[in-house]
Amino acid sequence: MPNRAPGQRIPAPGHGVYGITVAAELSGAPTQSLRLWERHGLLSPARSEGGTRRYSADDLARIERIVTLVAAGVNIAGIGRILDLQDQNGDLQDQNSQLASDNSALELRNAALQAGQQTPLPTRTPRSSRRSGARNTDRHT
Repeated sequence: MPNRAPGQRIPAPGHGVYGITVAAELSGAPTQSLRLWERHGLLSPARSEGGTRRYSADDLARIERIVTLVAAGVNIAGIGRILDLQDQNGDLQDQNSQLASDNSALELRNAALQAGQQTPLPTRTPRSSRRSGARNTDRHT
C-alpha cells in the first residue's frame, strides 16, 4: 500500500482520478485501445469539467477484464456481451445475498413466534394516511 500523508484519503473505487495516460500505464493497454473501447461502449470513464477522461479503480479492473478477453481472441461485440453478463451476474449475486439474509431473519423470527417467545408486531398505519393528517377514528370522544 502506498504511503499517504496524514489525512489523505484513498479515492472511492468508482471515483475517477487517473488520466488516460496513467490508466494506460497502470493497465498495460494503449491509450488508443482505451479510446476505441470507450467508443464501442465497453468503458465509460468519468469526465472532468474540461472533458478530460478520468478513470477509477473500477474502470481499471474493467480494463483488465477487457485486456484478458482480447488476449483470448474475443472480438469487441463478444467482449461487450461478456461484460454485460458479468455485470448482470454480479447484480443478481448481490440481490441473492440480500434475499438470503432477509430469509434467514424471517426464519429466525418465525421460529421465535412458533416457540411463543415473541408476539407479532402490531399492524402499522400506512404512511400515506399518517402524512395526510388522517385521524384515528378508534378514539372515544
